[in-house]
Amino acid sequence: GELLYALIKEKQARGQGIEIDEQAIYKCVAKGLNVLQDDIDAGLSDYEDQSFDYVILNQSLQQIQHFDTVLKETLRVGRKVIVGFPNFAYFRARMQLFFLGKAPLTPSLPYLWYDSPNLHFLSISDFRDYCWAQNIVIEHSVYLGRTRPVTFLPNLFANLGIFLISKS
Repeated sequence: GELLYALIKEKQARGQGIEIDEQAIYKCVAKGLNVLQDDIDAGLSDYEDQSFDYVILNQSLQQIQHFDTVLKETLRVGRKVIVGFPNFAYFRARMQLFFLGKAPLTPSLPYLWYDSPNLHFLSISDFRDYCWAQNIVIEHSVYLGRTRPVTFLPNLFANLGIFLISKS
């Protein structure tokens, strides 16, 4: 609920969250946030088409079970979707895998392999290719490094990719 809280407090946005974890819901409610307990992997059938201006999937694409279904559902209920995810092709992750032969640990991938919530190991290039194949429009993208935005070879040098997408 940290992002939702910041958007409401700093940008006066109206927002609603979806959370599956009961303890996280208690924390959100304690902050005064409107959060429903639901599993986004089960779909968003309770929401009408285009019922939100924006849907934000921040640090969740790599953790959901049904990637394709969830992304299509968010594009159905939101006019635009903002997605942010760790770039598994980040050069430091590649180096750890290559030189150490171990699953990488980076600021955007802070979990040991056996304790990771990540199910999908996508890169910025993977996501761009997916959007192209699914006729999803990438309206804007930002790539972040450890301390600043990345403009050169983002699939190699960015920790995180953030995309604004919509239906074609």
